[in-house]
Amino acid sequence: MQQQDLIARARTWLAEDPDPETRDELAKLIDTEDLDALAARFAGTLQFGTAGLRGELGAGPMRMNRSVVIRAAAGLAAYLKAQGQAGGLVVIGYDARYKSADFARDTAAVMTGAGLRAAVLPRPLPTPVLAYAIRHLGAVAGVEVTASHNPPRDNGYKVYLGDGSQIVPPADGEIADAIAAVGPLAGVDRPKSGWEILGDEVLDAYLARTDAVLAAGSPRTAQAVYTAMHGVGTSVLTAAFARAGFPAPVLVAEQAEPDPAFPTVAFPNPEEPGAMDLAFATARRANPDLVIANDPDADRCAVAVPDTTVDGGWRMLRGDEVGALLAAHLVARGATGVFAESIVSSSLLGRIAEKAGNGYEETLTGFKWIARVDGLRYGYEEALGYCVDPDGVRDKDGITAALLVAELASVLKEQGRTLLDLLDDIAIEHGLHATDQLSVRVEDLSVIADAMRRLRETPPAALAGLAVTSAEDLSEGTEQLPPTDGLRYHLQGARVIVRPSGTEPKLKCYLEVVVPVGSAGELPAARVRGAELLAGIKRDLSAAAGI
Repeated sequence: MQQQDLIARARTWLAEDPDPETRDELAKLIDTEDLDALAARFAGTLQFGTAGLRGELGAGPMRMNRSVVIRAAAGLAAYLKAQGQAGGLVVIGYDARYKSADFARDTAAVMTGAGLRAAVLPRPLPTPVLAYAIRHLGAVAGVEVTASHNPPRDNGYKVYLGDGSQIVPPADGEIADAIAAVGPLAGVDRPKSGWEILGDEVLDAYLARTDAVLAAGSPRTAQAVYTAMHGVGTSVLTAAFARAGFPAPVLVAEQAEPDPAFPTVAFPNPEEPGAMDLAFATARRANPDLVIANDPDADRCAVAVPDTTVDGGWRMLRGDEVGALLAAHLVARGATGVFAESIVSSSLLGRIAEKAGNGYEETLTGFKWIARVDGLRYGYEEALGYCVDPDGVRDKDGITAALLVAELASVLKEQGRTLLDLLDDIAIEHGLHATDQLSVRVEDLSVIADAMRRLRETPPAALAGLAVTSAEDLSEGTEQLPPTDGLRYHLQGARVIVRPSGTEPKLKCYLEVVVPVGSAGELPAARVRGAELLAGIKRDLSAAAGI
């Protein structure tokens, strides 16, 4: 873009920007002719897709700001009206990040101005409360303003339709087209009132529903340490635990209250190195049965357990391990229906479901797909997402997942056993399913494209000495899956999936090896063998991808 064109475009944007903060930011960039910063903000537009919008806060069409959100809301309103839903209700939730309340208010104003009815949740609340509210209130759509576990500088805009599930194609493309068709912001009617601010009735209904995930009369004795990771989970999770009759969780005080700066963590994601350090320190003082963590919008749930074999005495369970534990617990309780997971999650779930006589399905990554599985009883994916009450919340829900984990820990505690003991039982019954991830965060997205191209042009013949028996380019689709940008390799006793992240600048490689186990005595050697194979696959895959 030529310098004159770039500055002219920035001035046009500045003239209609409704936010004093981003106006000041942009005006300074124009005055100082900071062309690099302007180009970064005006190189295109944030793309609306199946994850909605997500990006860094700031001025311009490549950032998250009030102008971008107003256009997104206007496009969504136009789409809903084109679907014959004029006058329908849109319910709006938001987290405690910078600008979230502003974006929620702007969305409500745009919906009201477009002739739809808008209702906003009473305060920053977990994403699953919004997902529940859509169906509970009979809404035609829902919006959650959140960037989930992204860095503090980010925010996002997640869209659900009236079935309570996140959008999938072709709706995402049609909404994107409607957003692109929005003209000057002066033409978007934004009244200053006319929408409803909901009371606590919806939250109370959600909390009443959380009881449904627990078995009547089950033990409720497990003591947990809990961190909300500076997000919105504390008040809702503690209320849910109190209703269920569990001991009050010991809170990680430094992270209990919402704080958009996320001052104690580099990334507010329980999976990131160091994010759980304060929780583990609290656990070493309190000696609980388990540690539970939510991400900032409380739709994910992380679990850690005492383990004397690791430094610090506490070990984070992998998402696949929690996924298997919850599946085994539900099977033991007699749960029937379809168990579903995304393709990047452990194949162990299929073995558990098959042995129990339950249905099993694999989907593309994301709960927008898992939640749509017919007859779903339980769904999970390895990135700490669990859907344990699909009739209530058709999305991942870190609050109800935490309740179910606490129930399982209580059942085992009464038997003098632990979550690790049950994982051993599962490995003996189904084989040791060891998983790991090779995740590369990049500044330059071309690194990801180059790695995918390299793997497509020269696929590996073997990894860690295991022959690749089949390779699939998922961009072509399969009989079970629509096309997606990814590669899947089946090896002798292992599986690898490579895909670009849909929400972060990362290339993600998901690794799984299966080691047969005949008895408890064989478990230590099987774990050593699994770890060796995973390390070898990671090494060889890195070389093959050039990362």
